[in-house]
Amino acid sequence: MASEVDLAWMRRALALAEQASDAGEVPIGAVLVDADDHLIGEGYNRVISDSDPTAHAEIVALRQAAERLGNYRLPDTTLYVTLEPCSMCAGALVNARVRRVVYAADDLRAGAHHSIFEVLTCPALNHRCEVTGGVLAEESARMLRAFFRQRR
Repeated sequence: MASEVDLAWMRRALALAEQASDAGEVPIGAVLVDADDHLIGEGYNRVISDSDPTAHAEIVALRQAAERLGNYRLPDTTLYVTLEPCSMCAGALVNARVRRVVYAADDLRAGAHHSIFEVLTCPALNHRCEVTGGVLAEESARMLRAFFRQRR
Protein backbone atom coordinates (compact mmCIF):
# COMPACT_ATOMS: atom_id res chain seq x y z
CA MET A 1 0.00 0.00 0.00
CA ALA A 2 1.28 3.45 -0.93
CA SER A 3 2.05 5.96 1.79
CA GLU A 4 1.21 9.66 1.58
CA VAL A 5 4.91 10.27 0.86
CA ASP A 6 4.81 7.77 -2.02
CA LEU A 7 1.71 9.45 -3.44
CA ALA A 8 3.26 12.92 -3.22
CA TRP A 9 6.46 11.91 -5.01
CA MET A 10 4.54 9.97 -7.64
CA ARG A 11 2.45 13.06 -8.31
CA ARG A 12 5.71 14.93 -8.92
CA ALA A 13 6.80 12.18 -11.32
CA LEU A 14 3.45 12.46 -13.12
CA ALA A 15 3.95 16.23 -13.47
CA LEU A 16 7.34 15.51 -15.08
CA ALA A 17 5.67 12.98 -17.39
CA GLU A 18 3.31 15.76 -18.47
CA GLN A 19 6.35 17.91 -19.32
CA ALA A 20 7.69 15.04 -21.43
CA SER A 21 4.40 14.81 -23.29
CA ASP A 22 4.41 18.58 -23.91
CA ALA A 23 7.90 18.17 -25.41
CA GLY A 24 6.70 15.40 -27.72
CA GLU A 25 8.36 12.66 -25.69
CA VAL A 26 6.70 9.52 -24.31
CA PRO A 27 5.19 10.76 -21.02
CA ILE A 28 7.33 9.13 -18.37
CA GLY A 29 8.73 10.98 -15.36
CA ALA A 30 11.04 9.94 -12.54
CA VAL A 31 12.07 11.36 -9.19
CA LEU A 32 14.90 10.13 -6.96
CA VAL A 33 14.86 10.98 -3.25
CA ASP A 34 17.28 10.24 -0.43
CA ALA A 35 16.54 8.59 2.91
CA ASP A 36 15.51 11.97 4.37
CA ASP A 37 12.99 12.48 1.55
CA HIS A 38 15.03 15.18 -0.16
CA LEU A 39 14.90 15.40 -3.93
CA ILE A 40 18.31 14.52 -5.39
CA GLY A 41 17.44 13.88 -9.02
CA GLU A 42 14.54 14.06 -11.41
CA GLY A 43 13.87 13.78 -15.08
CA TYR A 44 11.56 12.86 -17.87
CA ASN A 45 12.04 11.04 -21.13
CA ARG A 46 14.44 12.98 -23.38
CA VAL A 47 15.22 10.31 -25.98
CA ILE A 48 14.02 12.39 -28.94
CA SER A 49 15.12 15.79 -27.60
CA ASP A 50 18.64 14.58 -26.81
CA SER A 51 18.94 12.07 -29.70
CA ASP A 52 19.99 9.63 -26.99
CA PRO A 53 18.44 6.16 -26.75
CA THR A 54 19.50 5.98 -23.10
CA ALA A 55 17.80 9.22 -22.02
CA HIS A 56 14.89 7.50 -20.28
CA ALA A 57 13.39 9.33 -17.29
CA GLU A 58 15.08 6.99 -14.79
CA ILE A 59 18.51 7.42 -16.36
CA VAL A 60 18.13 11.22 -16.45
CA ALA A 61 17.23 11.22 -12.74
CA LEU A 62 20.09 8.84 -11.84
CA ARG A 63 22.64 10.94 -13.75
CA GLN A 64 21.46 14.13 -12.06
CA ALA A 65 21.64 12.57 -8.59
CA ALA A 66 25.04 10.94 -9.19
CA GLU A 67 26.47 14.24 -10.40
CA ARG A 68 24.93 16.14 -7.49
CA LEU A 69 26.30 13.66 -4.93
CA GLY A 70 29.59 12.95 -6.71
CA ASN A 71 29.01 9.21 -6.57
CA TYR A 72 27.57 6.63 -8.95
CA ARG A 73 26.35 4.59 -5.99
CA LEU A 74 23.03 5.82 -4.65
CA PRO A 75 22.19 3.60 -1.65
CA ASP A 76 19.32 4.51 0.66
CA THR A 77 17.44 6.18 -2.17
CA THR A 78 13.99 5.66 -3.63
CA LEU A 79 13.10 6.13 -7.27
CA TYR A 80 9.53 7.02 -8.22
CA VAL A 81 8.70 6.44 -11.88
CA THR A 82 5.45 6.54 -13.79
CA LEU A 83 6.04 3.29 -15.74
CA GLU A 84 7.61 -0.03 -14.78
CA PRO A 85 11.31 0.30 -15.69
CA CYS A 86 12.66 -1.38 -18.82
CA SER A 87 15.63 -3.75 -18.61
CA MET A 88 18.17 -0.96 -19.31
CA CYS A 89 16.79 1.24 -16.54
CA ALA A 90 16.35 -1.67 -14.13
CA GLY A 91 19.99 -2.65 -14.69
CA ALA A 92 21.10 0.92 -13.98
CA LEU A 93 19.00 1.01 -10.80
CA VAL A 94 20.59 -2.22 -9.61
CA ASN A 95 24.10 -0.98 -10.47
CA ALA A 96 23.45 2.30 -8.64
CA ARG A 97 22.28 0.30 -5.59
CA VAL A 98 18.96 2.15 -5.39
CA ARG A 99 17.20 0.73 -2.34
CA ARG A 100 13.59 1.06 -3.46
CA VAL A 101 11.69 1.52 -6.71
CA VAL A 102 8.09 2.72 -6.74
CA TYR A 103 6.32 2.72 -10.08
CA ALA A 104 2.86 3.51 -11.37
CA ALA A 105 1.74 1.50 -14.41
CA ASP A 106 2.96 -1.91 -15.53
CA ASP A 107 4.75 -2.01 -18.88
CA LEU A 108 3.42 -5.16 -20.50
CA ARG A 109 5.77 -4.78 -23.48
CA ALA A 110 9.11 -4.09 -21.81
CA GLY A 111 8.74 -4.08 -18.01
CA ALA A 112 11.70 -5.45 -16.09
CA HIS A 113 10.17 -6.02 -12.68
CA HIS A 114 7.56 -8.65 -13.42
CA SER A 115 5.87 -7.95 -16.76
CA ILE A 116 8.57 -9.36 -19.08
CA PHE A 117 11.79 -9.63 -17.06
CA GLU A 118 12.60 -9.75 -13.37
CA VAL A 119 15.74 -7.64 -13.13
CA LEU A 120 15.04 -5.48 -10.06
CA THR A 121 14.71 -8.45 -7.71
CA CYS A 122 16.77 -11.09 -9.52
CA PRO A 123 18.56 -13.25 -6.92
CA ALA A 124 21.49 -13.83 -9.33
CA LEU A 125 22.45 -10.13 -9.19
CA ASN A 126 24.58 -8.55 -6.47
CA HIS A 127 21.84 -6.09 -5.45
CA ARG A 128 18.08 -6.29 -5.31
CA CYS A 129 15.67 -3.38 -5.07
CA GLU A 130 12.58 -3.29 -2.93
CA VAL A 131 9.69 -2.71 -5.36
CA THR A 132 6.21 -1.25 -5.01
CA GLY A 133 4.09 -1.14 -8.14
CA GLY A 134 0.70 0.26 -9.03
CA VAL A 135 0.98 3.63 -7.27
CA LEU A 136 -1.32 6.02 -9.20
CA ALA A 137 -1.22 3.49 -12.02
CA GLU A 138 -4.45 4.60 -13.65
CA GLU A 139 -3.32 8.24 -13.90
CA SER A 140 -0.10 7.17 -15.58
CA ALA A 141 -1.81 4.68 -17.91
CA ARG A 142 -4.40 7.31 -18.90
CA MET A 143 -1.64 9.77 -19.81
CA LEU A 144 0.22 7.15 -21.86
CA ARG A 145 -2.95 6.07 -23.70
CA ALA A 146 -3.82 9.68 -24.54
CA PHE A 147 -0.31 10.35 -25.81
CA PHE A 148 -0.26 7.33 -28.13
CA ARG A 149 -3.85 7.90 -29.28
CA GLN A 150 -2.89 11.44 -30.28
CA ARG A 151 0.14 10.22 -32.25
CA ARG A 152 -1.81 7.68 -34.33
